[in-house]
Amino acid sequence: MNQNQPKIKIISSGKYTPEMVISNEDLEKLVDTSNEWIVSRTGILRRRKAVNENTSDMAYQAAMHAINRVHYDKSKIDLIIMATITGDQMTPSTANFVQAKLGLDHEVMSFDINAACTGFVYGLEIASALLQTNRFRAALVIGGEILTKIVDYTDRNTCVLFGDGAGAMIIEPSDDQNDTAYFFNAAKGDMNDSLTVKKFIEMDGKKVYQFAVSAMEQAIHKILNESQLTIDDIDMVIPHQANERIIQSVAKSTGIPISKFMMNLSEYGNTSAASIPLTISEYYDQNETKGKKILLVGFGGGFTWGSAILKL
Repeated sequence: MNQNQPKIKIISSGKYTPEMVISNEDLEKLVDTSNEWIVSRTGILRRRKAVNENTSDMAYQAAMHAINRVHYDKSKIDLIIMATITGDQMTPSTANFVQAKLGLDHEVMSFDINAACTGFVYGLEIASALLQTNRFRAALVIGGEILTKIVDYTDRNTCVLFGDGAGAMIIEPSDDQNDTAYFFNAAKGDMNDSLTVKKFIEMDGKKVYQFAVSAMEQAIHKILNESQLTIDDIDMVIPHQANERIIQSVAKSTGIPISKFMMNLSEYGNTSAASIPLTISEYYDQNETKGKKILLVGFGGGFTWGSAILKL
């Protein structure tokens, strides 16, 4: 194992979700589905839809929530990484728009990444590595999506799954060994369009389910082995919020109690790159989190998958 693991301080976490709610009953009016069918197969009750908002607007709101939570001096931020598959436009990057909306007119390195639903974990690893160069004081890592604009509302197998939202985290470099972070990220090229977006989200549900359970199980074992920790050292597992059945299967196959997995997908559905940071922010809201260890684990189209262990 490479001992040169990054050491980072988690400064704050924030989230934003649009006001408009799409319930299962709303979807019953659009496609041949039912609340019982959706809940039994996914665990989702409702999801949010952005109206007259761009991804950068939601990302800005999530960033401001993180900044205001701890009264952070935003002028320290000199690195912004935005994970999204639904950026405002092809260029400039959504991260650049966030930089402008935050009023950061000093020199900031800002860019977007696309690793689908694993994007936030990818972004955290990139930011953590860059912070180790001592060139940057603070990184703002955001996951944000407006998936409702790429959902086909005539496809009952996918339109029930996805919603909009954003989550953000501020991190700084640290010299404290106790602030060591661990990352594992990987990908394999999917040439079969198992999970793809051309105009709309298209998915082979069975293939994605099988991949997701296997990849998340592997990522959990990998990160625990590399960190030389056990699940007893972890206070909360924060998984990508795709499907309740997937998370239950991962809990069963790894032997981790389902109570150790934080879930909020019943309220928001699958928000792709926003899913994990949005859930981290809610963990901040609900718990005394200082010093606790969290294990992040996700998977996404591409295929991508990854995990991380962080101390809050």
